[in-house]
Amino acid sequence: MKRMVKRRSQKAGLPPGTPVFVGHPREEEVYITVIDYSPREFRQQEITRVEELLPYRDSATVTWINIAGLHQVEVLEQIRDYFHIHPLALEDILNTYQPPRVDVFEDHLFVLLKMIRPLGAERPPSEERLFLAEHVGIVILPGVVLTFQETRQDVLDPVRQRLKEGKGHIRQRGSDYLSYAIMDVIVDHYFGVLELIGDRLEILEGVVLEATEKRPVEEIYHLRRELIRFRRALWPLREVIGRLQREETPLVKSTTLPFLRDLYDHVIQVIDTLETYREMATGILDIHLTIVSNKMNEVMKILTIIATIFIPLSFLAGVYGMN
Repeated sequence: MKRMVKRRSQKAGLPPGTPVFVGHPREEEVYITVIDYSPREFRQQEITRVEELLPYRDSATVTWINIAGLHQVEVLEQIRDYFHIHPLALEDILNTYQPPRVDVFEDHLFVLLKMIRPLGAERPPSEERLFLAEHVGIVILPGVVLTFQETRQDVLDPVRQRLKEGKGHIRQRGSDYLSYAIMDVIVDHYFGVLELIGDRLEILEGVVLEATEKRPVEEIYHLRRELIRFRRALWPLREVIGRLQREETPLVKSTTLPFLRDLYDHVIQVIDTLETYREMATGILDIHLTIVSNKMNEVMKILTIIATIFIPLSFLAGVYGMN
């Protein structure tokens, strides 16, 4: 928390909309990919210069521009200027500690959320975190979707594959449906993190019934901390998706609204499960502390019995031993 406040304080006193990167410093170059498609066509390429994005501003096709890397502010400023993105949106994109939100501007929508990936087999033994939370910004324009993320690693390959193979209706729909598909696959991966947390809770529930040492308590506290971190990334998303459903904007077509309602239901399901797990973690900790307390009481009973027997003997030995 102290580190978070310190990094946020870097922007103290600056005017609103000032582009300042707030996050973990990185050295790799910004990686830009473009997927341009229509019902009959599909093109995918890597972009080395921002100027190459200009033809896609007024294209008759639908274009998905993915920018991996937020640390090179000057590159993102160029993209902001080319696509007329609001300065406040870019400011939030660059602040990786900004919670999920949605903003409706005159000619574009801006959605901010967290992309969460579980740490599975690659998780080192010393790593206490169960998942990685990455900052993702989505800008929705007519015919164009721009996604901004911290690194090249993401969970969006299912969307790319559907676009490439033309599966479903994704290539027949517009940028609003593409943005829904991106948010949907991000939310789907929340369930993977929930499964990981659920497995850990089941293991701890079994261990705590027979363990009295300190380690189960440490593991429970680590798990509760991860649940809080997950909740912080997830809780505002309910309002984000809810507002996208309610907002009257030509950028979200009526045909996309049922899918947003389904996405909202998924978010509610994740939140409900997360709250259940928080209560379970608290209950497991209470059970552990109760077991430890009961065993301590048993020890005190034994010590009391021993003291009851030996204190009179010690008294008699002391009295008659002096004679």
